[in-house]
This record gives sequence, structure tokens and C-alpha cells, in this order.
Amino acid sequence: MRKYLMIAVLALTSANLALADAACDAKAAEKKLAGAAKSSFLKKCEKDSAAANAQKSCDVKAADKKLAGAAKASFVKKCVKDAAPAK
Repeated sequence: MRKYLMIAVLALTSANLALADAACDAKAAEKKLAGAAKSSFLKKCEKDSAAANAQKSCDVKAADKKLAGAAKASFVKKCVKDAAPAK
């Protein structure tokens, strides 16, 4: 069961990233951005979307482990930090 839950989370995360790209493009078009302004906006928008997806994924993992309180907060914080792409 745990294996299937993790597969579902990963599938949803990758699908959300594709949707986030489309949503960010739509927002940039709505704001009529072009050139460097558009590139900067898309970069920030996609980074924010990835962070939100990491948070959701880590919350699901914490729930799967039945964590609560400080243990959950610590786990989620470390999980989100580990999920962040290396610079």
C-alpha cells in the first residue's frame, strides 16, 4: 500500500510540474510579458510551483508515517530542503 501511495504522489507531482509550466506561461501571457521580464517571471513562477509541490509531497509522506507536532514539522522541513534542487 505504501509503495502505491508513493508512486501516486510522484505521478501527481510530475503532472503538477507540467501544469505549473502551462499555468506560468498563461500568467506571463496575461501580463503581456516578453523578453527578460518573461524569463524572470517564468523562472520564479516555476520555482514557486516546485516548492509548493514539494511541500504537498512531504506532507503526504509525514501523514503516511503518522507524524504529528514537532516531529512532523521537523520531518517536513528536512524533506522540503532535501527536495530543493541543488544550485
